[in-house]
Order: sequence, then C-alpha cells, then structure tokens
Amino acid sequence: MQYITTTELRTKSSKLVKILKSGGILRLIHRSMVIGEILPTYEPQPLDPAAFEKFLRHLKPKKLVPIKEREKIYRKHLEKKYGQSLS
Repeated sequence: MQYITTTELRTKSSKLVKILKSGGILRLIHRSMVIGEILPTYEPQPLDPAAFEKFLRHLKPKKLVPIKEREKIYRKHLEKKYGQSLS
C-alpha cells in the first residue's frame, strides 16, 4: 500500500491517476496522520463495434472531392485572390 500527502494530491495528481488506474490503493496522510484510503473505481468500458462504426461514419465527409478537382478549385481561388499567373 502506498501513501500520499494532501500536498501531493495537488502537485502529483498524474502519479495518483496512474496508481489508481493500475488498481493500487493509496492512504491519504494529513499532518502525519492517516485520514483515509483512496480506492480505484476505474473500470474500462468494453468497445461496442456498432457504436464505433457509427462514429466513424459520422466523421467521414459526406462528399469527397477528387485531388485533381481540389487542385482546380484551389488554382481558381489563387487566381481570383492574386490575379492571373505570369507563366
């Protein structure tokens, strides 16, 4: 069992999270007295394949533009912004 002081709760919170995620138990010390225990309640959620696939479909753009078409659109934008090219 590991110990952590009330000051370390503020300054070393990443260490606290790491220990709790690994399943460790901590005793909390305040002014040289043990005042409590911190127990982990972290339980990783199982991956739902259907929900994950729905999420990926949501991220995918509705209309994909081919690279050549994107280059034409960008070239047209540059010509409009800066004028006709010299070459």
